[in-house]
Amino acid sequence: MTTDRYGDVTFLGEKQTVRGNVLRVGDSAPNFTLLAGDLAKVTLQDSAGKIRLISVVPSLDTGICDAQTRRFNEAAATLGEQVAIITVSVDLPTAQTRWCAAAGVDRVQVLSDHRDMNFGDAYGTHIVEMRQEQRAIFVVDQNDTVCYVEYVPEIAQHPDYEAALTAVYQLIP
Repeated sequence: MTTDRYGDVTFLGEKQTVRGNVLRVGDSAPNFTLLAGDLAKVTLQDSAGKIRLISVVPSLDTGICDAQTRRFNEAAATLGEQVAIITVSVDLPTAQTRWCAAAGVDRVQVLSDHRDMNFGDAYGTHIVEMRQEQRAIFVVDQNDTVCYVEYVPEIAQHPDYEAALTAVYQLIP
């Protein structure tokens, strides 16, 4: 059963309701269906066998979301083929494609939860009042086990980039 959690995240200090259960280290990563820029459906299983760093942002067109996505795009160059970095937002897939082209983001797979908030509900990041995602980072290993979780409590706050990347490096053989 999906729960609503009032006050788990704030936007400029104002409490918001987040839909979905909180994931914890050791949980099985829920499957999801997101949309790529060409409207193709993408699931967790499409990157099976890889380490996944899933970076969740409210909208690519905001400063912190832009910085977060660029930061992980830079990190992707050093992680190798065994790591997939996925950014999830509620932006339209076509807008994501335009943003990536303009920002030079080409190593991160940017996917949209716009259609039905499937990811947000499954990963506990769906902000009900705003129909946006709560800023979060998940690291999922090759066996689909959640190995790192950060739900950022204030939308206008950066995540802990180094802690997330350290979790990824620890999984690389």
